Amino acid sequence: MTHVSIHWFRKALRLHDNPALLAAMRDCAEVYPTFILDPWFPKNMRVSVNRWRFLVDSLRDLDESLKKLNSRLFVVRGRPEEVFPGLFKKWKVTQLAFEVDTEPYARQRDAEVLRLAAEHGVQVIQKVSHTLYDTERIILENQGKAPLTYARLQALVASLGPPKRPVPAPTLESMKGCCTPVQDDHDKEYGIPSFEELGQDLKQAGPHLYPGGESEALSRLDMHMKRMSWVCSFKKPETSPNSLTPSTTVLSPYLKFGCLSVRTFWWKLAEVYQGRKHSEPPVSLHGQLLWREFFYTAGAGFPNFDKMEGNPICVQIDWDDNQEYLEAWREGRTGYPFIDAIMTQLRTEGWIHHLARHAVACFLTRGDLWISWEEGQKVFEELLIDADWSLNAGNWQWLSASAFFHQFFRVYSPVAFGKKTDKNGDYIKKYLPFLQKFPSEYIYEPWKAPRSIQERAGCIIGRDYPRPIVVHEEVCKRNLERMKAAYARRSSNLAAQTQEDTHHGKCE
Repeated sequence: MTHVSIHWFRKALRLHDNPALLAAMRDCAEVYPTFILDPWFPKNMRVSVNRWRFLVDSLRDLDESLKKLNSRLFVVRGRPEEVFPGLFKKWKVTQLAFEVDTEPYARQRDAEVLRLAAEHGVQVIQKVSHTLYDTERIILENQGKAPLTYARLQALVASLGPPKRPVPAPTLESMKGCCTPVQDDHDKEYGIPSFEELGQDLKQAGPHLYPGGESEALSRLDMHMKRMSWVCSFKKPETSPNSLTPSTTVLSPYLKFGCLSVRTFWWKLAEVYQGRKHSEPPVSLHGQLLWREFFYTAGAGFPNFDKMEGNPICVQIDWDDNQEYLEAWREGRTGYPFIDAIMTQLRTEGWIHHLARHAVACFLTRGDLWISWEEGQKVFEELLIDADWSLNAGNWQWLSASAFFHQFFRVYSPVAFGKKTDKNGDYIKKYLPFLQKFPSEYIYEPWKAPRSIQERAGCIIGRDYPRPIVVHEEVCKRNLERMKAAYARRSSNLAAQTQEDTHHGKCE
């Protein structure tokens, strides 16, 4: 039988390693590569103009790649469960293919689409390719529970063997006998959305440092893989959170949107490692991909994973509700230049280094401001171009010591941490130019500079730049006590386990 297929692009915005796309083209007379602009996302998630721009770039690139296969991308507007019945009829569809998505909304949506497909006699093909392994399989191997430690995940995937190898991109050859019917008014009816349509003002976007799309993803991957000794010696904790150009790959947005296949990345790294001495997980680049797997599995395995209440692995903490503090943190007005520079980079560029994320997340939650990680999660969800539901929720729980990581007495200093890798404060000067003229001994703590130095620098603390919102050394001690109390309230066996550690609590 020859099918009329829809391949539904959601996250896998690429042609390489897209098994669902290849399946849609097999035994197929007509294929409709489709992306649905689902109003649920802007309604229920915060999306910055920087991330919209990344998505539009990615869709344009995908359309260009499909043109080379004598095909096109069909961008359809509306809720999937409302648009599919019409498309099934209009195009006489017999087969629908898409990549598995593990997020709660996606699961609910896909269950409804499966029901509709069955109703319309449409066969459905789902393939796993957004993660290295099938998260359900990992959970099954772990007695039906998501692993709670990285070491446990490593043991489980070791027993499953290496991830599957990526499948090749479709070619004109694989499209033989299969066509995409394109009408003259295609761009009018199914074209890439404009920023006006999306309600976005491109003038509000930051510098275009990370253009979206598969072509960009593959050329960046290629560029990094040529740096063989850097790849082999890569250790995440040794990279710098405040270097003026990124000290890591910045491939995370391309993995989030699926412009780059995680399996392609894994196997390219394996090729570079082959026969060479190299770093190992958790700190190596393979290790970073396993962290992604770890949080994806947790997100798929635990209910209410992005909330404190009803989340079985999350410590229940009585966070404060202080809107003033939250706004100051979000806008980079805390009076701590290292924190404010990071938040300014995030708001303008849409990406910050992993350890910079650690510093500002700890500062917002248990370190200084005692505000719920859920609030920080919302800000990251909006501003990061690589905002990824499972990773965002998992990392915020980790950094607030609510789940996974329980050494809450280890706190990042908003002053000392940045100095380790940037003594002169060049990063601060780049993102907070009004502090440029402060001598390096005061750049991290400008409030300590004598008035004469502040005047010479043209920036009076308390007038041109805020005083610190809190005194780190004081609030840190108080928060440590509050964390101890929250842990003590938790089950007594956990309290007994952690009590021994907490006696050595110190604020750096």
